[in-house]
Amino acid sequence: MAGLRCDFGRRFRVSGGRPLSGAVVEGEGIDFDRWAVILCKPDAVARGMVEQVLDRISGAGVTVTDRLNLIAEPWQPHVVYRDLLADTGRRNRPDLPVRIDAAFAGRRVTVALAHGEPGLHARLRELIGHTDPLRAATGTIRGDLGDDSLTAAEAENRLVRNLVHTSDDAASARREYGTWYGPGRRLQITDFDRCSVILCKPDAGERRLTDTVLARIEAAGCTIASRRTVVVQPWQAHVHYWDLLVDADHFPDRDIPTCLDDAYAGKAVTVALAYGEPGIHNQLRRLIGHFDPLRAAPGTIRGDLGHDSLERALDEKRLVHNLVHTSDDADAARRDFGTWFGANRRSLLTAPAHIPAQPTSADC
Repeated sequence: MAGLRCDFGRRFRVSGGRPLSGAVVEGEGIDFDRWAVILCKPDAVARGMVEQVLDRISGAGVTVTDRLNLIAEPWQPHVVYRDLLADTGRRNRPDLPVRIDAAFAGRRVTVALAHGEPGLHARLRELIGHTDPLRAATGTIRGDLGDDSLTAAEAENRLVRNLVHTSDDAASARREYGTWYGPGRRLQITDFDRCSVILCKPDAGERRLTDTVLARIEAAGCTIASRRTVVVQPWQAHVHYWDLLVDADHFPDRDIPTCLDDAYAGKAVTVALAYGEPGIHNQLRRLIGHFDPLRAAPGTIRGDLGHDSLERALDEKRLVHNLVHTSDDADAARRDFGTWFGANRRSLLTAPAHIPAQPTSADC
């Protein structure tokens, strides 16, 4: 997260050490005029619209980072919608707390951070459109993707389903950052023993299996964050596969640099961070399976989803298509992070606020 210092040790305080009302994280060093929180609501998750929503935002020239999937706790939407709950002028909505709980509590949401120029908040509100999808203009997210209306919601005594919320202003962004990413506490830098880099390779994207691969990893108990799409530069493939280049004499019939450039250069890949317990690297390697999909065991990602083989790749003098890579160990994770996220972006390495309990099965 370039430009965002996770230095939250101090909070706004008055005499006696009590934080000022509404102060969730320290403002110094964090320009919330340029940062907003995106909340993809439960209806976006249920309809499988999260990718489209985030793609629309990033397609508008806004940088989207630090994606996090959560189960909403009751207090979180209460804080996000505090202005509505505290508005005594809303005479016709005495059941608003019940509606908010029904819409959010215990349901899946996806949050992410948006970074842009000052004025970002107003720009995002314009992009997502009117609260009522039926009144949202064509070209806005709610106008193009919404399938509900305020009229229908009122008739059914519920909140309108309108896919996405973004921070109203800098003060809201500060509060919502604390709500979803950790309320008023210092975020600890994660060590690479607990963090692996996931690379969903070009063949995963071409076969539309990226979401399936990440869902398999997440369902095994890992927390996925900071998902991003990267158009691969040649140096990234070279650094990532340095061992193939150094051991190129083991492949006398193949031009490894050319193979790497053909397979990766200029193509889109998806990278993300996986958080878990120490030992995550070995656990993920077992989960993805043997590098030759033909030899990968059933129940592994490559065994279940792969459709290539090492034999075919050797015959065609190319790299095997095997969908996904995860870091071999902590040192590899450190190198993979610098390769795919940027060596100067260590602030991304903040453990998500809600790392789930590890499963009892052997694989993460």
